[in-house]
Amino acid sequence: MRARVIVNKGGGTVKGSGADELAEQLRDLFQQKGVEASIIMASGDELRQAMETARLEAEMGRLDAVVVGGGDGTISAAAGVLAGSGVPLGVLPLGTLNHFAKDLGLPLDLEGAVGVIAKGAVRAVDVAEVNGRVFVNNSSIGLYAEMVADRERQQDDAGRGKWPALAIAGLRVLRRFPLRRLSICAEGWTRPCKTPFVFVGNNSYDLSLFNPGGRAALDRGELCLYVLDHRSPWGLLWLGVRAAVGRLDQERDFDRMAVKDVEIRSDAHHLWVSLDGEVEKLRPPLRYRTRPKALRVLAAGT
Repeated sequence: MRARVIVNKGGGTVKGSGADELAEQLRDLFQQKGVEASIIMASGDELRQAMETARLEAEMGRLDAVVVGGGDGTISAAAGVLAGSGVPLGVLPLGTLNHFAKDLGLPLDLEGAVGVIAKGAVRAVDVAEVNGRVFVNNSSIGLYAEMVADRERQQDDAGRGKWPALAIAGLRVLRRFPLRRLSICAEGWTRPCKTPFVFVGNNSYDLSLFNPGGRAALDRGELCLYVLDHRSPWGLLWLGVRAAVGRLDQERDFDRMAVKDVEIRSDAHHLWVSLDGEVEKLRPPLRYRTRPKALRVLAAGT
């Protein structure tokens, strides 16, 4: 196997851990597994450029796979580059949470992840997109997206760490508790709503105690919408308490819909939208759609 290994040196667990040492470790691990790996450590605009160059080389037959290391945001960016191309994506879980790797059933240690990649088993999984932006896990509008936007402003302007900035952002958003007037349009029906939070999952999410936030399948070709019905900070906090002890009731706490595509309309000039933990400011209407089995990933099992 010939692989281009692209690692986000500015995010997840890589930042501050010694990029040169990590590159050498990866080189040794791939060599031990018989993979001819060229390693690139990049960040920012260079990261996406490296992904696009690797895709072109794979399409010309010079590479067998593109391997990307980082958190969910980095993997999402890679999916945006590779979806629909037929080029296999290998995942090195080097982020803080690694939701996509967990849902794929990948080992979370580097040696295990490299071993899966070296076996070369390919699965086809779905991606989703909103207004042309691809995501692999989920997207949301409202409270969470505005918290992340505030967190990033604090990190850029005040130099705060990720978690302290997120805590402050959470308190600010809860104090304001903005409610969004939206219209959700799908499959011939339209539903107006006033809500603090809309969640769009790439396939269905489990809200049970034993698998909170996980997905049983990544290839059902559906979007799963959750529209939160609570309209006060206290209701939301009580929801969080019940979530912590596994007492969420999907029928009572959310309006849940499974669809192939959906359009979310708003009178607002723009909306903050989260995409796999990153945020973008998008102009409504927000057009979501699923792209069934558009991404080929190196992963064991089905």
